[in-house]
Amino acid sequence: MIKPLIIAGLVAVSALPTFAQQKTKQKIIPKQNKVTPMFESKIDSASYAFGLSMARDLKKRGLKNLNGKLVAQAIEDYFSESPIRIKEEDEYKAISDVLTAAAEDLKKEQTAAGDSFLAQNKTKAGVHTTTSGLQYEIIRDAVGPKPLATDSVTVNYKGALLSGKVFDSSYDRGEPISFQLNRVIQGWQEGLQLMPVGAHYRFYIPYQLGYGERGAGNDIPPFSVLVFDVELLKIGG
Repeated sequence: MIKPLIIAGLVAVSALPTFAQQKTKQKIIPKQNKVTPMFESKIDSASYAFGLSMARDLKKRGLKNLNGKLVAQAIEDYFSESPIRIKEEDEYKAISDVLTAAAEDLKKEQTAAGDSFLAQNKTKAGVHTTTSGLQYEIIRDAVGPKPLATDSVTVNYKGALLSGKVFDSSYDRGEPISFQLNRVIQGWQEGLQLMPVGAHYRFYIPYQLGYGERGAGNDIPPFSVLVFDVELLKIGG
C-alpha cells in the first residue's frame, strides 16, 4: 500500500491549480547586491582562522559565549599598541574565573548524561559490567586465544559518542589498525583482554577509562562516555 500512496501524493501535487503557478511567476525578485569577498589577503584568512581556532578551543572547554566585540577590541588594542584596558593581574583572574566555572558546568552536564546512560545500559540483557565500570556486550563470540596487555593486536573498530556521532572508524579508512595493547586508553586495554581472536564486542567506556577530563582533539569532548565496536583480528605481528 505504500507505493500507491506515494504516487497519489505526487498526482495531487501535480494537479494544483495553475493560478498558484501564475502567481509565482508574478513575484518580483529583488536585485541582489554583489557580495564583497571577506578575505582579501592571506592575513585576512589567517586572522579569521585564529579567531575560529580560539573559539573552538574555548567552546570545547565549556565556555558557551563571549563578547566577540570585546575580543576583537583587545586584539586591536594590543596590535596597535593602544592603552590596555585591564590590569595584567585582573586579566589572568578574569580568564581563570570564567574557565573554571565553565569547566565545572561542563563536568556536571557531561557526567550527569554519562552516568544516566551507563546506569540504564547496565540493566539491559547481554550487557556486562566489570569492577572498573567498563561495560561490554558480545556481538559475536569466538573461541581462541586472548591477548595480554603486553601483546600487539590488530583490530577493526568504530568509535562513537552517546549522540551517535562517529569520531573514528577503521572501517571507513578501509584497513584495520595494529598497536601494542598497553599503549591505548584503559577501557581498550581491559576490554580487549576479555576478547578471544575473532570476536566482536561493543564497549561502553566511562570517561575515567577513556580520555578523561580533557577529551581528545576536536571530536571527543571532556568527560565523554565512548561507545566502541571492536573486532579482534589477530594477536602479534
